[in-house]
Amino acid sequence: MKTETLRAERLRSHRLSAPAPSVTDAAAHMLAVQSQDFTAGRWALASRTRGESTVRTVDRAFDRGDLVRAWTMRGTLHIVPARDLRWVLSVTAERQRQQAAGRRRALGIDAPMIAAVVAAVVPRLRDGGLTRSEMFEVFAGLGIDPGGQRGIHVLSELTLDGVICQGPVVRREGVAREQRFVLVEQHIREHEAPHDPLAELFVRYVDGHGPAEVADFAWWSGLTLGQSREARDRAFGRIVEVEDGVFAAARRPRRSAVASRVLALGVFDEYYISYADRSAVCAPEHLALVGPGANGMVRATIVADGRVIGCWTHASAALGSAPELFGSAADAATVDADAVHAALARFDRFIRG
Repeated sequence: MKTETLRAERLRSHRLSAPAPSVTDAAAHMLAVQSQDFTAGRWALASRTRGESTVRTVDRAFDRGDLVRAWTMRGTLHIVPARDLRWVLSVTAERQRQQAAGRRRALGIDAPMIAAVVAAVVPRLRDGGLTRSEMFEVFAGLGIDPGGQRGIHVLSELTLDGVICQGPVVRREGVAREQRFVLVEQHIREHEAPHDPLAELFVRYVDGHGPAEVADFAWWSGLTLGQSREARDRAFGRIVEVEDGVFAAARRPRRSAVASRVLALGVFDEYYISYADRSAVCAPEHLALVGPGANGMVRATIVADGRVIGCWTHASAALGSAPELFGSAADAATVDADAVHAALARFDRFIRG
């Protein structure tokens, strides 16, 4: 497949050139968007939605219980539709435990510790949930030091066990950056139950990210290549093999005639991060400038016609500062400065509401 065609089809499947009617529709289509940076995760949904969704629009979806945030794959926080959390974890939880086992042993986290935490926190979570600091206070009261990432690993384990997720947003001046941990059994009203969850995960990945290969799905899901090949085989008939080993959705969203050709995508955006090989959307010589870097960070990107042409920051958008564009001065001259400004201004309006 030609690179230009691949980019165009991915923009479409990502709902970047075919935006969804609402943030909840965008979330359902994508299934999971990486969200250890909570602001960027919310912007990922808004940037895939028609019109001018604000951060408060996304927050209301969390408050209603339509969306949750959880460690769904690769030990990383993602935003997912609440109704999909349980079945996704039925596929990914065990693999995440395997990947984290050594670190959790080193932190002294074991079954008796988790049982003690569950007994202590469940009664406290029934009345509206607890913030992370409040959860850590409960841990400390049990003699469990939450420092050194021990607290985060305990929270992750409770998530993988299906006990908790992150739900309602904690209100504050400006942009809220924190959620309450709530009980899954109390907070999520309805659970999807696909006939074949492993196949469903592959289909939903391809729907929201295709065209893509098995290796891309393995990277995104955190599953082994063997598990990923099995997922592909079990999804047979529900996806289309457009080239040898390259899969696309059987039904694709319709492109918008007014979609912008220049986009400002947030840190860790799925359009860049969710593939084993990112060189199709970013020139190899610029990959190190985007990341992941030594600290694991993946920078926010400026994308023109599906190609990463530079980076930006939330602060620079708010201040009206110019983004960092890649390439020579001649290359930069081909980029529509007004379109770049408009893309950054859309993010600023998202934040300011």
